[in-house]
Amino acid sequence: MQVTVIGAGVAGLVCALELAERGVSVQVLERAATLEGAGCSWFAGGMLAPWCERENSDPLIATLGVEGLGWWREHFGGTVLAGTLVVAHARDTAELGQFAARTAHYQRLDGGQIGVLEADLAGRFLQGLYFPEEGHLDPRAALAAIAGRLRELGVAIRFGTDGCCAAPAGPLIDCSGLAARPHLAGLRGVKGEMLLLRLAGLSVSRPVRVLHPRMPLYIVPRAAGVFMVGATMIESDEALHVTARSMLELLSAAYALHPAFGDAQIVEISTGVRAAFADNLPRISRVDGVLHVNGLYRHGFLLAPALARRAADALLHGRHFPEVMHEDSRQRRRA
Repeated sequence: MQVTVIGAGVAGLVCALELAERGVSVQVLERAATLEGAGCSWFAGGMLAPWCERENSDPLIATLGVEGLGWWREHFGGTVLAGTLVVAHARDTAELGQFAARTAHYQRLDGGQIGVLEADLAGRFLQGLYFPEEGHLDPRAALAAIAGRLRELGVAIRFGTDGCCAAPAGPLIDCSGLAARPHLAGLRGVKGEMLLLRLAGLSVSRPVRVLHPRMPLYIVPRAAGVFMVGATMIESDEALHVTARSMLELLSAAYALHPAFGDAQIVEISTGVRAAFADNLPRISRVDGVLHVNGLYRHGFLLAPALARRAADALLHGRHFPEVMHEDSRQRRRA
């Protein structure tokens, strides 16, 4: 038996690896020409923050996310376990209290403790929340590492191949994100925009979330003095352009976090569209014999491992996982 996985984003690659490590023969089909173009995973923040995500997500996200955090620790040596720092400017301290009320597994910090944790932010914030159990990774490095591991296991990743047209024999797992919308009712696109900034004179060791009533910001450190800046969520399928409003908001928020960002070099401005269902929860669905793993929304790296494990168990052993295999995901005809 050979299983074919459609999509070389994080969901597809992790599903393929989960199967390959169980001894299954696997191939991955990706319509993009390279890993760089394989969906929105290339533009992700890479935050492994199950407890922070409880602030505006169903508790299921934290449950699956804790499992995912452990998986990345085992499978990707570049996983950084330095926690998450959440701060708010003095005028927005009410946001910090609301965030704390909806989350868990954090420590309250005063201004001095924030300075101990992140020396370059000393004196800039009076209060904060520290989530010591969380982590982060560089999504592009992680995708490359998983793809490399798949090749070591003999898994072929065939770029420039449309899985629907290829009509592969054997079981099929579709992890194609928004491209699966013709087969999955209610799937929608949520656009996210991001910046990569290079700033050698500033040191931040962990993701920093800055709360704001209009648009919260997160900054995630990468190698060589590069920072990923993001947070936008726009109900749109348009994935080619970044709006001027978003860039103004992101740059202004980064500057407010630390004025040194005013001297940063802009390395990249990019956008991607995440696939999501109406409830923003992931789903494993079986449609005409095809197993779909979709709806990871903005939690792709956090949720992919837990979904991949469940998809593999569903495919190989017929197991059912009600938390992600919803009532409306039973066998049905395509429209």
